Amino acid sequence: MREILNRLRTAGDSLRSVVSRDESDGQTLATDGGTQAAVGERRRDTLRNSLPVQWELIESAPFWLPPVLLAVFFVYGAIAWNAVLSLTDFQGLGEPSYSQLDFSMYARMASDGAFWQATQNTLVLLVVFTILCLALGLLVAILIDQGIRFENTFRTIYLLPMSLSFVVTATMWSWVYNAKSGVFNQLLRLFNLDGLVITLLKPAAVNADVIQWLSWHTTALAAIIFALIWQFSGYAMVVFLAGLRAIPDEHYEAARVDGASTVRMYMRVIIPQLRASAVSASVVLMVFALKAFDFIYSLRGSQPGANMDILATMMYRVAFDSLRWAYGSAIAIVLFLLALLVIGPYLYSEYKRGEL
Repeated sequence: MREILNRLRTAGDSLRSVVSRDESDGQTLATDGGTQAAVGERRRDTLRNSLPVQWELIESAPFWLPPVLLAVFFVYGAIAWNAVLSLTDFQGLGEPSYSQLDFSMYARMASDGAFWQATQNTLVLLVVFTILCLALGLLVAILIDQGIRFENTFRTIYLLPMSLSFVVTATMWSWVYNAKSGVFNQLLRLFNLDGLVITLLKPAAVNADVIQWLSWHTTALAAIIFALIWQFSGYAMVVFLAGLRAIPDEHYEAARVDGASTVRMYMRVIIPQLRASAVSASVVLMVFALKAFDFIYSLRGSQPGANMDILATMMYRVAFDSLRWAYGSAIAIVLFLLALLVIGPYLYSEYKRGEL
């Protein structure tokens, strides 16, 4: 009996040793697998640390790659095709011939008086509209910054025209400039200035008694500029007001302690600190000026007259009314380069400052 118990005890010990060995082997295998996983994770971390930007681009590619491809095809591809089309003699019928590309359309443009008149009107609109808009917006922003009553209500009402489309504002201003029932001419009649009553948008109706400086040329373009200032000066006001509110109160207090008057304080201390606001607002306003096609087309159609014609309206008229697509494409390229001339320096300065 004792011998049987000894044999059973020996077999149990052997079984326990086998089980413990299997468990140790399993733990070793698990440890090896975990080690391999840890090594792989460390390699991925090393790759992320060595190429952080590239790794983020690769991981985020499904989100940014589709819109980039769409923009390249539909925006930059269209600009490139338009540039090539301007080197042909395409008239809008059939297929354009790309066998002989030249700059004949640009040579025609250089000798076209209508093009230079439209370019002059575009530059006048660009410069005068932007400067007056900035000046009026800055003045209103300073007045609001004084803590006037009903500030929020006034600011909302002043900014409201910007939310309207060019079509709506053009229709409204066509009523204002009407020769018989327009508010502008009615006010002139109210103050017994019948000699100055003119139709701003139709040169044939200009009164012969109007003083010389109120010529069709000046009044037509001035009518456009005045209406656009009414619509977009609120944007300049908001930008300048945000800049004024960002200036620390200590600057105002220091100027007052030094004995500076309110005018001198703003001219010497406050306004110079609004340079960034002025630059950003001027870029946006110049872009709006280049996009004034909707306003002029809704006001006068594709034939606004030489003194109201800008590059955008001329491009549309040449391409779609006259079916001179190659010439219209050349005008579009000039307008595109003008837009780059407006936006390019701003983007470069922002890039150099590290804010882009």
